[in-house]
Amino acid sequence: DENKQPNSLTNSPAASIAATKHTPMIINKHRVAYSLALLASWNLRGRGGGSAVSAFSTVSGSFVRPYLAKRTTRTTASPNSACCIRPYSSSASVLEMADTTEVNVGANLEEVRQRVTKACEDAGRDPSSVRLVAVSKTKPLELLKDAYSNGQRIFGENYVQELVEKAKEFGEDDIQWHFIGALQSNKAATLVKSVVPYGKLTVETVSSLKVAKKLDNAMADYEGSLSIFVQVNTSGEESKSGVAPNETPALCKQIMEECDRVKIQGVMTIGAPGDTECLEILAKCRDDVAAELGLSDKDDLELSMGMSGDFEVAIAKGSTNVRVGSTIFGARDYSNKE
Repeated sequence: DENKQPNSLTNSPAASIAATKHTPMIINKHRVAYSLALLASWNLRGRGGGSAVSAFSTVSGSFVRPYLAKRTTRTTASPNSACCIRPYSSSASVLEMADTTEVNVGANLEEVRQRVTKACEDAGRDPSSVRLVAVSKTKPLELLKDAYSNGQRIFGENYVQELVEKAKEFGEDDIQWHFIGALQSNKAATLVKSVVPYGKLTVETVSSLKVAKKLDNAMADYEGSLSIFVQVNTSGEESKSGVAPNETPALCKQIMEECDRVKIQGVMTIGAPGDTECLEILAKCRDDVAAELGLSDKDDLELSMGMSGDFEVAIAKGSTNVRVGSTIFGARDYSNKE
C-alpha cells in the first residue's frame, strides 16, 4: 500500500528517491514529498550542530505527515514551498515542514497603520485615539517578534493556553496582551496568573458577572487593576458570545459595584461581517452604559470594534480599538488547534 506510513525515520532519503526510478509511468507524489521533507530535515540536522529538526512532529504519540492535510487529500507542491514554522499549536510547539507563502509582517503592519491614519483623518479624528491590536492567534512566535521589531507592542490572542505560552516565551516586558477569545470562568485565574507577570493584560470578552469576579479574585496577588471590556452581542447571533445590548448597562454596573480590582475600559463586539448596524448598536450601548455608571463623558468608555475587513468603517463609527490579524500576519491555519 503506497499510502502507508514509512516504518522508520532512519530510511535513507536517497533510497526513497531511487525507488521512484522504477515507476516512470506513475509518480508516487506522497513518496517523493516524504523523501524531500526527510532530506530537508537531514540537512537541517547537519547545519544545526545540535538537536535534529524532524520532518515529522510527535503529537499524542503518533507521527503527523506535514505534507498531507488529510490522508485522503492529495497535494501539489507549491513553487513557494519552504522550510518554515507552522502556525502556533497549543498541542505541539515544534518546527515542521509546510507549504506556506512568505509573509512580510513589517510591510503589512506599515500599510495597516497608514490605513488607520487615513481613516482617522477622514473622520476628523486624531490617529493617536485609535489603538491597533495585532491579532496573532495561531501564529508562530517568530512572526510576533517580527512585528515587535517593527514597533508593535499590542497583540491579541484567542486561546488561553496559547497566550500563556507566548507571554512566557516572548521575553519582553513591554508587551500588552489583549485576550479576545471566549473565556470560561474556570480558566480566568490561569489567564491572569500566567500572563500578568510577563506583561500588561486586558480581557476584552467579559460577558458575565461570574467571569468578572473570577478575574477580580485572581488579581488579589497583584498591584493595580485589570482592564476589561464587556462583550456585547450586537448581531443577535446564537453563535456569538456576549451579553444583549439592553442588558449590558446593568451588567456593567454590577461589575463596577462588586469587583474592586477590575476596571471597565469599554465595550466590545465582533458583529456580523459587513453589518455596519452592529457598530452603531455598540456605540449606542456605550452611551447607555456611560449613563448607567454616572460618567459625565461617554468617551471615558472605549469602543472595541472593527477587524481586518471593516476597521476603517469602524473608525468612522467611533472605534478606539481595532483588532487586525490576517491583514498583518496572513491567513490562519486552524488545523493544529484543539
